[in-house]
Amino acid sequence: MAENKKRYSDEDLAEFKELIEHKLELAQREYQDIVDTLSARSNNSDDTLPTYKALEEGSAGQSKEELNAMALRQQKFIQGLQAALVRIENKTYGVCRETGNLIPKERLRAVPHATLSIEAKNMRDHR
Repeated sequence: MAENKKRYSDEDLAEFKELIEHKLELAQREYQDIVDTLSARSNNSDDTLPTYKALEEGSAGQSKEELNAMALRQQKFIQGLQAALVRIENKTYGVCRETGNLIPKERLRAVPHATLSIEAKNMRDHR
């Protein structure tokens, strides 16, 4: 069973590397889209009625906050994926940092930057 092994095989690591690189490319494109949207919003200047403009700015402010939060989350996701690529190079990818056991492949496919097994994560959440 996978839990008895100390690390994933080079073939498994190559498969995960391909998956992560693909997700990283998509995540970086999404991040750039968010940044472009934020940039366009801050450069947008309309000459409209003052009342409408005040309402619009209120909703634009909220949207800008939401976009900033999305950008931060996306940045964190990208950093997690980049760290996962480093772990692949070090051949430590997929090893739970709490238990030392292998994280199941299904979890890594769903959350490729995971560093904890579900069991370790649940134990942490209950503390």
